[in-house]
Amino acid sequence: MKRATSRGLSLIELLVSLAIGIILMIAVISAYLGSSGASRVADAQVRMNEDAQAALTILVQQLRMAGNNPKQPNYTNAAPRNPIYDATTYILRGCDGTFSDITTAASLQTLTCAAGGGTAPDSVGISYEADRYNTIPTGANVPTDCLGQGVPVINGTQDVWDGAAVTPTAVSYYVADNRFYIATSSVITAPTLYCKGNGGANPQPLVENIEDLQFTYGTATAAAAADALAVAGYLTANEVVTNADLTALATEPERWAKVLTVRICVVARSEQQVVSDAASARYVQCDGTTNTAPPDLRLRRAYSTVVVLRNRAPS
Repeated sequence: MKRATSRGLSLIELLVSLAIGIILMIAVISAYLGSSGASRVADAQVRMNEDAQAALTILVQQLRMAGNNPKQPNYTNAAPRNPIYDATTYILRGCDGTFSDITTAASLQTLTCAAGGGTAPDSVGISYEADRYNTIPTGANVPTDCLGQGVPVINGTQDVWDGAAVTPTAVSYYVADNRFYIATSSVITAPTLYCKGNGGANPQPLVENIEDLQFTYGTATAAAAADALAVAGYLTANEVVTNADLTALATEPERWAKVLTVRICVVARSEQQVVSDAASARYVQCDGTTNTAPPDLRLRRAYSTVVVLRNRAPS
């Protein structure tokens, strides 16, 4: 019997096999990296959408309550509401940039806009009569501010009809004073939507990775009737105060009382840098222009909505 001869792979066959294996490995790794990168971008977009929706939901809910001052049962027709607002008070007050004393001012009347607001994120202060129905009350049934803190009680005297006669009666009510702005801290280095309420001394973060906040205010003309609901145009906070038409009104509270709607725009960013190059990181800003030189490789997107002020018309 002839002994069977054994034969192995030639060098050329071995090299071809290695080349095919390397090509397959590169294809598998490329597919994995592409899928992983797409997954990171998708996750970042979902998180951005959630953060922006949370920020807009908070701001919209607060703006819709601005100026809330409902009629009270048994109050006389001469004074049917709690005496919160008059010609010298604000239900809404904005600033191009940050209020310099946003955490220390006693009320919206004493807030001061910081100089040179420029393109910095805007700030806004909102006031309304708070109760256990339009806020989440504390365990003691005290209405709360934007941070869930009980707001101070205001005591006064109102003429109340008791069924037989009008009698001066001691009454108690609450006013929420909430201020919203963008800031960072030594603990939270990401730009964050903050609120300072009048129920406590310290502001608190609400939503992280909100990089920009811009408001424009739909206003009526100075000559329009107090209950007119026709928006003549949109102005920045500074323009509400300095607009040539509105300066016909003597005081700033009178000019802010002409605001009918508020357009909100927030820019949310991804928590991590997820895009591959600066061109992919470009985004459209709140003013409609494209930022062609973003500071890093995070995703960014502008989200906007318009709110009608429901409680600005006088009784």
